[in-house]
Amino acid sequence: MTDILTLVFRTFTSQTAGSEELTVPPTSPATCSALLVGDAGLSRSVLLLAAVTAASEMGVRVVFFTQTRIQSLPPCLQKRVPSVSPESLKKIQFCYPRTMEELLQQVAGLHEPTNTCPAPPSLIVVDGLEGYLCGPGECGGGLSGFHLGEQPVQAAHLSALLCDSAAFLTRALRSRSPSSGPCRVVASFQPPGGDGGRAPGEASSAADPTLQVLDRYFRVRCTLDRAGSYEAAAAGLHEVWNIYLSGTGLAEASCAKDCEDRPAGAQEWKLFIPPDGFMEFKLV
Repeated sequence: MTDILTLVFRTFTSQTAGSEELTVPPTSPATCSALLVGDAGLSRSVLLLAAVTAASEMGVRVVFFTQTRIQSLPPCLQKRVPSVSPESLKKIQFCYPRTMEELLQQVAGLHEPTNTCPAPPSLIVVDGLEGYLCGPGECGGGLSGFHLGEQPVQAAHLSALLCDSAAFLTRALRSRSPSSGPCRVVASFQPPGGDGGRAPGEASSAADPTLQVLDRYFRVRCTLDRAGSYEAAAAGLHEVWNIYLSGTGLAEASCAKDCEDRPAGAQEWKLFIPPDGFMEFKLV
């Protein structure tokens, strides 16, 4: 099954991109977890794109966990939703756990028969891990109340449960149909200060023990790095973002051009956001 993030980027590829740019290295079937690191607002938009794309393009069930209720869709989705069948959108189940304890309970509940009928979810999305891990006042009045020393432990606990649940659901999917793809997990995390990391494709996690733990479980890192305002202004755009995909979950593949300055298999994309809010991706 095509990597969900790559599928999103392909679906919303810039119309000026050449067809050869869409040939990207696949992810290993055995590693089905990805972590978006960077701006919380942009991460949420990408997660929503992933959920709708998985439900409409792949026809699979999606479970979307978030602390904040979804009030509106990103502009690029608002334009696309009229062409998406209502049945596809019904495949997305939004859940709103407020605390880490509630999130753990609801993720563990994915093992229950009521959550595997009529079909198990093929994508688990968790928006804003920092909101469940941060202590009081550290990220807008988080409710979980974990202090800095506890956050890596809680991150490991939650990540392990997510991976275990995905493995269970993968077995459930393949028991119904041996040709089914695996259940994937995609989550987002904004480090303290909003620093998504360093380009190209290898955000440093040494300064953040929580991010270091998350990297052990999420085998693909998607780093969101905002480009300078001059680049956006020169192109007549509202925002331009650099997106780096890296990690052990990316298959070894030769690049179409010299990639000695990035890890093997790493991908780099550009995200263009014009004033109307529409998103377009382009493989670099």
